[in-house]
Amino acid sequence: MQRLFTKLCCGVIALFCVTAQATPWDKLSSDQLEQQLTKKFEQGLYSPKGADTCLMCHKKSEQVMAIFDGVHGNMSHSESPMAGLQCEACHGPMGKHNRGGKEPMISFGEDSKLSVSAQNSVCQGCHNDTEQMAWHNSSHNLADISCADCHQVHAAKDPALDRLTVNDTCTSCHTREKADMNKRSAHPMKWNEMTCIDCHNPHGSMSESALVKPSLNDTCYSCHAEKRGPFLWEHAPVTEDCSACHNPHGSVNEDLLNSRAPQLCQQCHIDDGHAGRVVAQGGQNAFGAGKSCLNCHNQIHGSNHPAGSSLQR
Repeated sequence: MQRLFTKLCCGVIALFCVTAQATPWDKLSSDQLEQQLTKKFEQGLYSPKGADTCLMCHKKSEQVMAIFDGVHGNMSHSESPMAGLQCEACHGPMGKHNRGGKEPMISFGEDSKLSVSAQNSVCQGCHNDTEQMAWHNSSHNLADISCADCHQVHAAKDPALDRLTVNDTCTSCHTREKADMNKRSAHPMKWNEMTCIDCHNPHGSMSESALVKPSLNDTCYSCHAEKRGPFLWEHAPVTEDCSACHNPHGSVNEDLLNSRAPQLCQQCHIDDGHAGRVVAQGGQNAFGAGKSCLNCHNQIHGSNHPAGSSLQR
C-alpha cells in the first residue's frame, strides 16, 4: 500500500514538472504571444517538409484540407503560398510546434489571441496592391476588423469575393443598410443584381464612405449617366449631392427619396408663393396629387430647354 502511494505521488510530481516546463501557448497574453512569434521568425526554423509535416496532424480537419480547394492551395500558381513556404507562409515557421505543441503558431479569426494588426500584417505581406493602399486609414481598419472577419482562405470560394454572396458578408455587420435595401424602393441588391462593392471599396479609399469614385455624385453617375449634365438649367442640390434627396441604400418612398413631395421640396423651397403651399389632403389639386411638385416641375435633375428655367420642360 505504501509503495502504491509513493508511485502515485511520484507520478503527480512528474506530471507537474512536465506541465511547468513551458507555458501552454493558449494561456499566453496577446503581447506574450506576439513576442514568442517574433522570436520564432528571428530563428527561422521552417520545416524541411513543409505542408507534409503539418498534415501529419491536421489532415483530419475538413476546414484545414479545404485550403487545397481554393487559390491559396494551388501549388501550380507561382504566387500561391502553397508554391512557396506552404502552410508556414501564413502561419509562421514551425520550430518545435510539432514536438508536444508547446510553441505557438499564427492563427486567424475571432478565436485568435493575436492582435488584429498582427493578423492583417500577414495578409498584407502579399496583398499590398493599389486596392489596399488606403487600408490603414479605412473605417474597417480603425474599427479593428481583421481580414479573416470577412474573407475565408480555407475555402473553394471566398464569400467576400463572390458577387452572389458579398452582400451577405457586408450586411452581416451593416444591418441598417440591410434593412434599407429591403425597403419598397431600393437598388436591386437583395437580388444580387448589384453589390456593395460596386459603390464602396471595403479596403478604404480617398473618398468619403470608402466610395470607389472621387465623390458621391461621380459614383451615382457611373450608372445614372443621364443625370450627369451639364445642363443649361441646373438644380443646385442635384449638382451638389445626390443624397440631399435620395437614400442610396433604400427608402419607403418612391425613387429612394428621403421624404415625399411636397415635404421634400419644401425643405428648401419655403413659403415663397405656391412653392411653399401646405397641402392638407393629398389628391385635392396639383400640389398634392400624383407626383405633387413634379406634376409641373418634372425635369428636376436639370433641363436643356430654352424655357426650362423652372425645370418644367
